[in-house]
Amino acid sequence: MFERLRTFLDGLTGPAKRIEHGDPRVAVIALCFQVMEADGRILASERRKMRKVIKEHYKLDDASLSALIEAGETAESEAIDFYQFTAELKRHLSEEQRVELVGMLWDVVYADGERSEMEDHVIWRIADLLGVSGRDRVLQRQEAAARSDTVEKAESQQDN
Repeated sequence: MFERLRTFLDGLTGPAKRIEHGDPRVAVIALCFQVMEADGRILASERRKMRKVIKEHYKLDDASLSALIEAGETAESEAIDFYQFTAELKRHLSEEQRVELVGMLWDVVYADGERSEMEDHVIWRIADLLGVSGRDRVLQRQEAAARSDTVEKAESQQDN
């Protein structure tokens, strides 16, 4: 149990030396993949956003990031539902961290510039299982939409 706690804390403060079964970061990435797949397609813009968000949040180097993403994608492909990931994360993350995770998932949704009904449903379900309130889920969605609009405007101005 102590080893799992140490691994989780290491993940919050720096790059992991190895990826172990039960690493909460793998569950985060698996949920990102489930959100990306909700509308039936995973776009390059969504993958780029996920990589950027995860790399910045966990302060990973490229090799650690790639290994973590591979582990998360494998875990997601073997999963039958969200519960195994959300239950693990609920045990490891504080309420504030779970709300922040929902915001990260919304950032991935808005990476392609649109939000589908299926993506809404998947995040609603994940947030519910994580114990994130409807109010916090909606606030995170609004903040992610605003961040997305800000990025689009900045990129548009750079093109001119």
